[in-house]
Amino acid sequence: MGINFRDKACIFLAILCCSSLICSVKASVSYDRKALVINGQRRILLSGSIHYPRSTPEMWPGLIQKAKEGGLDVIETYVFWNGHEPTPGNYYFQDRYDLVKFIKLVQQAGLYVNLRIGPFVCAEWNFGGFPVWLKFVPGIVFRTDNEPFKAAMKKFTEKIVWMMKAEKLFQTQGGPIILAQIENEYGPMEWKDGAGPKAYTKWAAQMALGLNTGVPWIMCKQEDAPSPIIDTCNGYYCEGFKPNSNNKPKMWTENWTGWFTEFGGAVPYRPVEDIAYSVVRFIQNGGSFVNYYMYHGGTNFDRTAGEFMASSYDYDAPLDEYGLTREPKYSHLKALHKVIKLSEPALVSADATVTWLGAKQEAHVFTSKSACAAFLSNTDQNSAARVMFRGFPYDLPPWSVSILPDCKTEYYNTAKVNAAGIHRNMVPTGTRFSWESFTEASPSANEAGTFARNGLVEQISMTWDKSDYLWYLTDITVGAGENFLKTGDYPQLTAFSAGHVLHVFVNGQLSGSAYGGLEHPKITFNQKIKLHAGVNKLALLSVVVGLPNVGKHFETWNKGIVDAVTLKGVNSGTWDMSKWKWSYKIGVKGEDMSLHTATNAVRWNQGASVVKRQPLTWYKSTFATPAGYEPLALDLNTMGKGQVWINGRSIGRHWPGYRAQGNCGSCNYAGEFDAKKCLSNCGQPSQRWYHVPRSWLKSQNILVVFEEWGGDTNGISLMKRI
Repeated sequence: MGINFRDKACIFLAILCCSSLICSVKASVSYDRKALVINGQRRILLSGSIHYPRSTPEMWPGLIQKAKEGGLDVIETYVFWNGHEPTPGNYYFQDRYDLVKFIKLVQQAGLYVNLRIGPFVCAEWNFGGFPVWLKFVPGIVFRTDNEPFKAAMKKFTEKIVWMMKAEKLFQTQGGPIILAQIENEYGPMEWKDGAGPKAYTKWAAQMALGLNTGVPWIMCKQEDAPSPIIDTCNGYYCEGFKPNSNNKPKMWTENWTGWFTEFGGAVPYRPVEDIAYSVVRFIQNGGSFVNYYMYHGGTNFDRTAGEFMASSYDYDAPLDEYGLTREPKYSHLKALHKVIKLSEPALVSADATVTWLGAKQEAHVFTSKSACAAFLSNTDQNSAARVMFRGFPYDLPPWSVSILPDCKTEYYNTAKVNAAGIHRNMVPTGTRFSWESFTEASPSANEAGTFARNGLVEQISMTWDKSDYLWYLTDITVGAGENFLKTGDYPQLTAFSAGHVLHVFVNGQLSGSAYGGLEHPKITFNQKIKLHAGVNKLALLSVVVGLPNVGKHFETWNKGIVDAVTLKGVNSGTWDMSKWKWSYKIGVKGEDMSLHTATNAVRWNQGASVVKRQPLTWYKSTFATPAGYEPLALDLNTMGKGQVWINGRSIGRHWPGYRAQGNCGSCNYAGEFDAKKCLSNCGQPSQRWYHVPRSWLKSQNILVVFEEWGGDTNGISLMKRI
C-alpha cells in the first residue's frame, strides 16, 4: 500500500520533532534504580543552574547555547516567588521574570529543564524567595505544619504548575521539563524540630504529587522524602550519597562550582580539577544526574540579594557573571562531558565491578554486551601512581580519575587540564562622566511622611522591605548646667541594632557609623556624641542589606533598633531612651522624589559645587553607550556604600568600602575542598565591578548613584570585560 501525502507529512513531523533531545512522540519520564528514563531510555544527564532573574532576557539565548556547547543536557532554575507575586494575588511574569519565555528558549536549544519550584529557594536570594508580605499573614509560621503557610505555598505552587501545563511545557506534553522540585534543603530543618516538620514534609510531597505533572518530583537533602519522590544530594562531593530507596536513582542537584561572595568577605573559587574529580567519582559510584550550581551565577539586580550578599553572584561558575566562558574551567568540563557521553552506553547498562589497583587506587569497570567503560582513580592527595590495568600501565596524578570509555584508552584525566587558561580583564572604555550632586539632610520629626510611636519599633514591620532605610528620630534636650558642656567630655550614645548598618546624625551632622557582617549581623553603636545646650536633633538611620535567606523560622528575625538606646555621661546618670517617644520615616528623601530616575524634582549642584565624600548624597551623570559588544561594568572602587541605577533600573547595592576579610593563601585542588581556603581579593573591596547590562542602554544614558557614606565619583569609570 502506498503512503499518501498526509502520511508523509506525519512521518516528516515525527522525524523533525525527534531530531532534538526533546521529542513529544512517546513523551514520558520515569526512573529506576539506575537513572532517569526518558522516552524509554536510561540517561546519564549533565545539568547546569542558570537563574533567569539573575541575567537579562537578551542574555538568555547566549547563556543557554554556551551551556549546550559545554555538553549539558539540562538547565536547572529555581522559581522566585517574591519576584512573581510582589503583592498578594498580583502576579508578574515579564522581563527578567518571564519564566515561560526562559523555558521555551531552553526547549528551542534542545535541552531539558529541571524546575525547582520550592517555593523556598534559599539561593542567597532576598528572604529565601518568599515575598515579605507572607511574613505578615496572621498566624503564619514558615516551613512547618502550619495552615496559613501551607495554603499560601500550595496556591503559588499550583499557579506555577498550571502555567506550565497551559503552555504545554512538561515533557509528557511535549515540553522540556523532565523534573520538578518541591521544598528545598528541608531535611536539616526537619531534624531540629520533630513532629511538625515531619508532617509538613509528607504534606508537601502529597500536595506536589497531586498536581499530576507527569514527571518525577525531587526533594534535595531530604532523607525521608516519601516515595515516589526522589531524594537528592547537594554539596561539594556526593560520591558516597545513597537515595533512601534501592528503587531510586542517585542524583546530585547541586555540585557547588565555587561559593557566593558576601560583603566583607573574600571571593571564593574552586579549582576545576577538583570539580571534575568530584563529578567522575560520583558517576563511577553509580550517579546518573549531576547539576552544577552554578553554571552561570549572574547578578543580584535591584534589591534581590540576600543578607549581606554582594550584587555579584558570579560563583566562580563556568560562565562568569557577564556570560563569558571562564577558562580553563568551562573547556575542561566540556571535555569531561564528551567522555562521559562516550561511556554512557556502558554506564546505564551495567553495575560497576570494583577492584583495587593499589593502596589508594581502584578501578570501576562497567561492562555490558556491547560496551565497556573503566574509571581508574587515585585518591592519594599527595602522590602520583602508576597502575596496571588489563596488562597496560596508566599514570594517575594525585586526587584524580582517568576515564577509559573503551576500557583501554585514556581519553580524559580529571587533573590533566589541557584547555588554555584565559585571564579576563576589565579595560576602560574611555567614557568620561560629568557629575551633578544633591545632598539630602536628615529628616525632622514634623515633616511629611513621618509618624510617631512610643518606644522603638522593628524595621521590617514598618518598611515591609519597600526600602533599605528607616529613620529613628528624637530630641535630646540638654540643660545649661551639664558638666560635659564645660569639660568637653561628651556623653556616650549606645544603640543596639539587630542589623545591619547604623548611621548616627546629631544636629544634621554624621557622628559615626556601625555595621556588621554575615556571621554577626547584629551591631552596637557605642561612641561619644557632641551635644550643645538646648534641643539636639538625634537621627538614627538604620539600613538593611538584604533579608535572611535561610534559617529556622527566619520570618521571626528582627531588624533595626529593637533593643535599647542609652545616653551615658549626663549629670543625672544614664538615660534609657528606649521608652521615649520616637518619630519614624521610611526611606530616604531621594527615594520619595524618585531621584534614581534623575528627576528634576531637586536642584542638582554642578561644576565646582559638586560635593565629594559627603553622606546621603545623590550623584547623576550622562554617558554615551560605548561601541562594541563586550560586557560592561562600573568600577566603583572609590565609593563607599549605596545603590546604583542605569536609566532608572537598579544594578544592585554597592559597598566597595567594605574590604574583604580572609586569608588568601594557596589553594591546592588535591584534597577535600574548603571554600574558606580557596580565596582571592583579600584586603580589597569584596566587589569592585558592577555589571551594566548592554540591553539596558540607549544611545544616551543616565547614571545615578546614591552614596550613604561618602565617596569620590571622580574615580568611577565604565569598563568593558574582555
